[in-house]
Amino acid sequence: MKDNFVSPLCYGGCMCGQNGCFDPVVRFQHQLICLPAERRRKPAGGLHGFPGGIIRQTAELLQTLRSAMYPNMFGCNLGNGARLRNAVADCVMRVLPDDYQEISDRLVDSLTDIKAALETDAQAGYEGDPAAISVEEIMLAYPGFEAISIYRIAHELYKMKVPILPRLMTEIAHRNTGIDIHPGATIGRYFFIDHGTGVVIGETTVIGEHVKLYQGVTLGARSFEVNADGTPVKGIKRHPDIGNNVVIYSGATILGGNTVIGDNCVIGGNVWLTESVEPGHTVYAAHAETRRRTVK
Repeated sequence: MKDNFVSPLCYGGCMCGQNGCFDPVVRFQHQLICLPAERRRKPAGGLHGFPGGIIRQTAELLQTLRSAMYPNMFGCNLGNGARLRNAVADCVMRVLPDDYQEISDRLVDSLTDIKAALETDAQAGYEGDPAAISVEEIMLAYPGFEAISIYRIAHELYKMKVPILPRLMTEIAHRNTGIDIHPGATIGRYFFIDHGTGVVIGETTVIGEHVKLYQGVTLGARSFEVNADGTPVKGIKRHPDIGNNVVIYSGATILGGNTVIGDNCVIGGNVWLTESVEPGHTVYAAHAETRRRTVK
């Protein structure tokens, strides 16, 4: 490489000539950048036409994309030009050998918007948790931000109708953080999940802006319509809508595609809801009691 770069995770020794790089993901990124195009190979086929090692390769793609957005935090600086596009294309090719070029180009083009949304999420975390000492701490140490950042990447691929890959990405986040966000969910900016373990957000959930969830919250389906053969009907609205400026405390369960939580609501811990809540209300757990809350 003519223009060497320095990663906070790199200690050299990789193919790009830096000395002593022992981080496998960063080393993989360096190899992608330095490997001549004629030496890049498509992966061998795996189950149902997908390449072998697809989960590991998906994790490598996620690391590359997060490094591209935040090089000083998550890996090496890939720039914003041909070097970045080559690295992303190589990663996508390893997962989707037949359709990688258009997908990788669209994914790179979306990174600016993804990053802009993530910066609002990090800010919401900093402002929403008195224990947080900086936005950087939210980005590096909070499982909620990890899950949200992976979700926002996966959601772009979901909108492109890319098979398998978006769900693999959010499942990696689920395994790492305990937070299960379906890539099909629609989530507004300034979204914060505090603590996070056990949070479940279903595929057709719609969440507004400035929403905060605590651990153990479920935004799920109440029941499934079924076909004549007893299998669930796919592609219908099954999960709730959450308005703007809503706080949902730990252990709350909100179910159903017709359930709408209005703006400026607070849902208390361990509440079970299968019906809508009008804007500006607080719901308590004891007897699903509601009261009007003054909105200032």
